[in-house]
Amino acid sequence: MRNIRRQAPISWLATFFIAAAIASPEPAAAQAETNPNLNAQLLVAARQNDLLQLERVLASGASPASRNRLGKTALVIAAEKGNLAIVEAMLKAGADVDHASLEGVTPLMAASYTGSGPVVRRLLAAGAKTDPVDRMNKPAMVYAAGQGKAAAIEALLDGGVAVDAAYEHRLTALMWAAGQGHVDAVKVLMKHGAHADLRDDRGLTAAEIARQAGQAAAAVAVAAP
Repeated sequence: MRNIRRQAPISWLATFFIAAAIASPEPAAAQAETNPNLNAQLLVAARQNDLLQLERVLASGASPASRNRLGKTALVIAAEKGNLAIVEAMLKAGADVDHASLEGVTPLMAASYTGSGPVVRRLLAAGAKTDPVDRMNKPAMVYAAGQGKAAAIEALLDGGVAVDAAYEHRLTALMWAAGQGHVDAVKVLMKHGAHADLRDDRGLTAAEIARQAGQAAAAVAVAAP
């Protein structure tokens, strides 16, 4: 992967979407040591949003730690689909709330990427950590902000994530949201006290990043009182 530090602002912001592998199709094969057939059925049930089948195979002995070839557990799959009922079932079955995929994607990152506020809140209530980063060096908040998922952003802020936390290249959530033109996300962050005068490692503010990216409405939202 190229060094994003030397690219123009919109280019290195756009590298965020390489992480769309979070939403990629799920192979059914499992890698747990318990009954491989039941484990595979568990992953298929999660992928197909089939709560009844998922509960059946769990009751029959499927391992909550079963993973597919990408290392995703049923909890990660359910989180990225925003399926709160299956998330609840997996947590009740003892699934590890922070068990990450081979790409380092945790259930909280997956839910933040797809924007399910209720799932984000449930995972946080179950003790999900907000600071882990995946192989793209991005935590849950960067996924929520970069995708403009206002409900997920609000849930993460309510869960204790600092609104002005600086991530890679000193980018804040406000800079991510503004640079991608997500006005609603910008408004949520501003409501929670985000500082618009902070600068990234190139000396740019959120509004300047937005303007360089051609996101005039987001730049205005950052500057709004």
